[in-house]
Amino acid sequence: MYKLIVANWKNNPATEEEAVNLAGKTDHENLVICPPLHFLKSVAGVVKKSPLGAQDLPESSAVELKNLGVKYVILGHSDRRSIGETNETIARKLSLALSLDFIPILCVGETWEEKQSGRKEEVLREQIKVVPSGSNIYVAYEPVWAISTSGSGQRDNPVESLETIKFLKSLVQAHFLYGGSVASKNIGDYLKYEEIEGALVGGASLMPEEILSMI
Repeated sequence: MYKLIVANWKNNPATEEEAVNLAGKTDHENLVICPPLHFLKSVAGVVKKSPLGAQDLPESSAVELKNLGVKYVILGHSDRRSIGETNETIARKLSLALSLDFIPILCVGETWEEKQSGRKEEVLREQIKVVPSGSNIYVAYEPVWAISTSGSGQRDNPVESLETIKFLKSLVQAHFLYGGSVASKNIGDYLKYEEIEGALVGGASLMPEEILSMI
């Protein structure tokens, strides 16, 4: 079964030249490339095979992104939630994305504190209820505490992630990805389950040989 691999470059590379170089080295039809917004135009001029994605959907420039050839948009990433983006804002962006025929990738996931306090399912229910029924959407389960930059020092368990994705599948009909410090050494532990239909890759996507080995 085809698995969707999404390269989320987050706040890297540092320069336009580095972004163009990385795009050229990782241009592959089975890899969605999502550069920082300010590099999208340059990267769009380089990629020939990869679908292009955006790391957010600024409402003021949504049509411009569409004109650049952007196909996928990442919404609700933990980085944006951490600076105050609310479920209401994400719902509005999701509606806009669907109206413009983007394919949204909605990120959901709990923090370590929410997990430890027994609020995991409550948090996930609130985050995922923005998904309208019958929409063509991907949901990326991204446990915030499992991301290497979170500082929790905790690692996710693929079996636990599978159970979480099954729980989310019981709430909405969507395609599900896993995100959370995914690398070539562990991606197979997640993608071996048919319920997990791909991966949202962060830091490892900046290393061409690493990300291409996951496809």
